[in-house]
Amino acid sequence: MLIPLLVSVLAGAVASVAGFGIGSLLTPALTPLMGVSMAVVAVALPHAAGTGLRLWRLRHAVDREVLRGFGLASAAGGLVGALLHNLADSPLLAIVFGLLLILSGLAGFTGWTERVRLRGRLAVAAGGLSGLFGGMVGNQGGIRSAALLAFPLKRDAFVATATATALIVDAARLPVYLFGSGGRLLEHAPLVAGLTVGVLIGTLLGERVLRRIPEPVFRHAVSALLLALGAWMLLRPA
Repeated sequence: MLIPLLVSVLAGAVASVAGFGIGSLLTPALTPLMGVSMAVVAVALPHAAGTGLRLWRLRHAVDREVLRGFGLASAAGGLVGALLHNLADSPLLAIVFGLLLILSGLAGFTGWTERVRLRGRLAVAAGGLSGLFGGMVGNQGGIRSAALLAFPLKRDAFVATATATALIVDAARLPVYLFGSGGRLLEHAPLVAGLTVGVLIGTLLGERVLRRIPEPVFRHAVSALLLALGAWMLLRPA
């Protein structure tokens, strides 16, 4: 029990810095305790709580233009991908996903993403595809942040826009999870409550870290986290 609680604090902190990380870190930590499908449901509540708090704290930094195009398309694609998750679940897909994250991280380090700018229909297409692929694999946040590196967003706007997109997905999927698995979730109510508190604490701690990261270093920090997540995705099937 202690390890998932500690991971929840770390996950909230990472998400405050990069705009993703709660589901990516917490779901594997809970899987040995309750299985994959129930872990996904259990993480949804702490994820929504942490995402909501993060958005409230950064609400003035949301880039509404990017949210209307890329963000809404990413959220829609993520929901469709989540519905297709069981049909497309395979180790090969996870490997391809991991490679994409590693390439995105490397592109961020080399500055290639700063030379590529997505606008108009390209932004909508990138949002839809990244959301679809992320939903199918189960790590929407990582691929969403990878795609957002191609937008000229400052540090706070990057995290805030990624967070607003994630909250749209949470608002749509949480009622479905509660309707289908609410009874089983009650069996884990104390743990879920503890994880929610841990994520909220981590969110506030991570916000302090975010404020200390200089703008020129921020994209490299996100790229490093993408590399780490990509490497984990490659190692997980093995």
